[in-house]
Amino acid sequence: MGIKKERMPAYGGQAVIEGVLMRGKKALAMAVRAPSGDIEIQEEILSGIYKTNILKWPFIRGLVGLWDSLGLGMRYLTKSANVQTGEEQKIEGVGFYLTIGISLLFGIGLFFLAPAALAGWFEKIGNLNTWLSNLIEGVIRLAVLMIYLVIIGKLPEIKRTFAYHGAEHKTINAFEAGAELTPEIVSKYSLEHPRCGTSFMLTLVFVSVVFFSLLGPLSIIVRLITRLLLIPVIAGIAYEYIRWTSQHIENPIIKVIMKPNLWLQHLTTREPDLQMLEVSIAAFNRMYELETNDQQKTL
Repeated sequence: MGIKKERMPAYGGQAVIEGVLMRGKKALAMAVRAPSGDIEIQEEILSGIYKTNILKWPFIRGLVGLWDSLGLGMRYLTKSANVQTGEEQKIEGVGFYLTIGISLLFGIGLFFLAPAALAGWFEKIGNLNTWLSNLIEGVIRLAVLMIYLVIIGKLPEIKRTFAYHGAEHKTINAFEAGAELTPEIVSKYSLEHPRCGTSFMLTLVFVSVVFFSLLGPLSIIVRLITRLLLIPVIAGIAYEYIRWTSQHIENPIIKVIMKPNLWLQHLTTREPDLQMLEVSIAAFNRMYELETNDQQKTL
C-alpha cells in the first residue's frame, strides 16, 4: 500500500559516510551501513530552537536552517564515520564549534572573498562598471563552486557519498509522490529535488550578483567587508526563494526558472544502488515514525 501523499516543505536530509541523515520538523534519524553489512540507526528528537516560533520568521529561518545544516550535519557526519571505524568520539564543546568555525572560514574565503578580491582587481585595472564587475564576480564564484564539486566528485569515497545523496533525493521524491517505499520502486524516481542545498548555492550566486550591484563602486577593502557582512542577508533571500519555488514547482514558468538549479544537482548526486536506497528508506521511515509519534502525543 502506498503512503498517502502530503506536502512536507520541511522534510529533507543529507548524505553521510555510507548512509543518509533524514530530518523532519521535530525529529531526525540517521541510517548507516556498518562494515558488518547491518543497517545501524541513530535518532534524535529536536529541541531548543526547533520548538520556538523563530523557524516561522521569513529570512531569519533561512539562517537558522544554515546553522542547523552545519551543526547537525557535521555532528552526524562524524557519527557515521565512527560506525565505520568502530570508535566512539564525543562531539561537543569548544572543539566542535571550532571545527564548524574553520569550515565556515574556509567556505567564506573560497566562495566569497576570493572571487570578490579577484573581480575587484579586474574592475580596477579594466575600469569596469559596477554591474559588469559584479557579474564577473558571480561567474568566478560559480566557476569555483563547479570546479570544486567536479574535483571532489572524482574521489571514490565522495562518489559513494554523492550516491547516498542521490538515494536521499529519490526517497523523498517517492514519499512526496505517495509511492511505496521499497528500493525497487524508489529507484525509479528522480535524482533532482527543488529543496536541495546545491540549488541553494546556485541561487546564492545569482542573488549576490544583483544585491552587490546595488551597492555601487567600492574599494577592494570595503568590497570584501560588505561581502562578509552581507552573507546572512543574501543567504536569507536565497533560502526564501528556494522555499517559494519549491512550493510552486508545478508552475510551468517556475519549472523553467528552476532548470539550472536542478541541473547543478547532478554534480553532487550519483545513481544509488538498491542497498543504498535500503539505507535511505530506513532513515526516512524511522524519522517519519518519530515525527508521527510526536504529533500523536501532542493531540
